[in-house]
Amino acid sequence: MIFDLKYNPMRAMFLLLVLACWCGAAAQQPIVNRYSERLLLDSMPTKACHAATLAEVKPGKIIAAWFGGSYEGAKDVSIYCCTIYPVQGKPKRVALPVVKGKDTLPCWNPVLYKSKSGMLYLFYKVGKNPREWKGYMITSKNEGDSWSKPHALPEGFLGPIKNKPIEVRKGILLCPSSVETIMDNRWMSHVELYNEATLQWRKIPIDSASKFGVIQPTLLSHNADTVQALMRSRQNRIVESWSYDGGNTWQKMDTLSVLNPNSGIDAVRLNRSCFLLVNSPLLSGKDWFNGRNVLELAYSKDGRHWSHLQTLENEPEGEFSYPAIINDSRGVVHIIYTYNRQNFKYAQVVVRCANDAKLVKQEYL
Repeated sequence: MIFDLKYNPMRAMFLLLVLACWCGAAAQQPIVNRYSERLLLDSMPTKACHAATLAEVKPGKIIAAWFGGSYEGAKDVSIYCCTIYPVQGKPKRVALPVVKGKDTLPCWNPVLYKSKSGMLYLFYKVGKNPREWKGYMITSKNEGDSWSKPHALPEGFLGPIKNKPIEVRKGILLCPSSVETIMDNRWMSHVELYNEATLQWRKIPIDSASKFGVIQPTLLSHNADTVQALMRSRQNRIVESWSYDGGNTWQKMDTLSVLNPNSGIDAVRLNRSCFLLVNSPLLSGKDWFNGRNVLELAYSKDGRHWSHLQTLENEPEGEFSYPAIINDSRGVVHIIYTYNRQNFKYAQVVVRCANDAKLVKQEYL
């Protein structure tokens, strides 16, 4: 349809105003400028694998770690690690099951993090199951080429449960953590502060009186003092809590309008007004894996209101779960997630936010 501007100037002005508003709103939306993906390895070193984690160990060099073995919870489950970008390295075992008496305890949920001090951490858990596991860590001073001997965390501390820490001040790691109790099967999230200089740990509850069953927080830093925790829940929604003093105290939990089928999530900050979330936006079903056949990348300007940005997986069935997401020093977003417990899918995304000054160089991908 064509409008004659001379014939109906008022209508033309109205249409131009609508168009201008629409273009302005569209300009505020992040844009995916580049997206690429691949299976992590042609052949995995173990029959089953799960719970991958990522870290940038130097500009442009990305490593991953995960647990693998015969099946989740089997006595041969170990932690594997390798470089995945810019070259694909060969996986090697960096943490083994722990033998206690006549029992062998498998490894679980590694979390990589390189601090501002240059120390590379790999936190992980050891135990029969998530209700009885204990926290361990190893460290590396050479970008993960070699690792220290395993070090058990102090009794009662687990370190980051699934998702990466944030550094609220240099040398102070705020670790998102949670527990699953044995007696009453409660799920409770908390944070643990680790001081690199003193090697001391401190546990801080997140609304411990809450009615929500929540685990595996991911943390978003909004400014020097404001931190948001997003949590997997049993309530078919992502649950949030806020801290306005750098993670020392937390507000009451509440649900977001973001569906989640009791499956792992992760999020990252791109800048002060652009955040990304990897999530399965479905409801839970009869079986634990229901709802994990869809995985998406969503964005938010404030951490509360989230909108679809990119579909990662959308299949009639399958398990695409336990994502990890980081933003590297060059502005490229890296995502990894479990692919049917037999491999991992690794993706790179270049996202242009509304207030970005310039684009990431395309040749980096």
